[in-house]
Amino acid sequence: QVQLVESGGGLVQPGGSLRLSCVASGFTFRFYAMGWYRQAPGKQRELVAHITPGGTTNYPDSVKGRFTISRDNAKNTVYLQMNSLKPEDTAVYYCNAGGLANGYWGQGTQVAVAS
Repeated sequence: QVQLVESGGGLVQPGGSLRLSCVASGFTFRFYAMGWYRQAPGKQRELVAHITPGGTTNYPDSVKGRFTISRDNAKNTVYLQMNSLKPEDTAVYYCNAGGLANGYWGQGTQVAVAS
């Protein structure tokens, strides 16, 4: 069965960095677009990074230049490198395979940016 297992969240100071990982199983990873989403209390879920099977990436303006998504098909893993973190980046971050509506989701990992 499909499974997405996330790791790497935690507490970090403003300006710091974290790298999130998502290990996938149960489907042909290399054929799927992958994404990272986040949701903070009182806010809508939002896409923060997207990568196609061919490696094309997209980011919203809120994270562009600070976050980088990458994938390692040999490891069935997608990463999110987060640099220059801000308090407003605080949220639960979710790994997604195959899209918002019909895709698969990880369990989420908490990222907190605070002094």
